[in-house]
Amino acid sequence: MSEPSVFRLNLLRAGYLLLVVGLGTTMWPQLVAEGPALELMHGVVLSMLCALGLLSVLGLFYPLRMLPLLLFEVTWKVIWLLRIALPLWMAHRIDAATSDMLNAVLLVVVFPLVIPWDHVARTYLMQPPERWRPRKTGRRGHA
Repeated sequence: MSEPSVFRLNLLRAGYLLLVVGLGTTMWPQLVAEGPALELMHGVVLSMLCALGLLSVLGLFYPLRMLPLLLFEVTWKVIWLLRIALPLWMAHRIDAATSDMLNAVLLVVVFPLVIPWDHVARTYLMQPPERWRPRKTGRRGHA
């Protein structure tokens, strides 16, 4: 199984750095400043995005192990684009707030370019799943 090149790993690190800096400069200040005053779901979303940014620091050191973070980032943004933004755009109902969010979410185009999809396929799709139960052995009392 060939591992991604150092160049590819450094591209991944750049993706994590984008998350660390982007979320750190936009989401953390708002969460810290407004905290409990935030509307409930806005506070939940901010907390999740801040957690994503914080965990992305680990991606700088362990880019392959932290790939699920980038997969999550791509997945939620694609879902939002397809289910929220596209229908609004088709109905000519994009307001200023949605337009601002759309501009931020469209940064997702960076991540599919840096993710080593062959590694994702080998690691997450082609490997057998982990066991659900202990292995049975022929002897009693031993798992």
